[in-house]
Amino acid sequence: MHPGYQVAQVHLCRVPIDFRKSINGLSVLVEQELGLDPFGQALYVFINRQCNKIKVLYWHRNGFCLWLKRLEAEKFAWPRDGEEAAHELTAQQFEWLLEGFDLWRHAPHKSLHFTSVS
Repeated sequence: MHPGYQVAQVHLCRVPIDFRKSINGLSVLVEQELGLDPFGQALYVFINRQCNKIKVLYWHRNGFCLWLKRLEAEKFAWPRDGEEAAHELTAQQFEWLLEGFDLWRHAPHKSLHFTSVS
């Protein structure tokens, strides 16, 4: 991404898209299908059907930027469940996704709540 870009939110489009789409098609998809603001301070992440490529669209100051990553031998883990068209991640979770971690298969430890120590 652009050096110094502050990521406020990351939105994954759950449904694989036609990767012939570029900035114009993706920005319309963000606005009309996902119901989000393409000019916001967020990353909008899309995947292809083979799950080996992702595109990231974001607005930087005076124009859209489009970033592509293609895996040569692996696949990206991607959320399949849910009703929403988009799934929100933190910037840290997005980094983990790019590194190959499956965020949906491995859940964190459960939170415990106690009322006393003895």
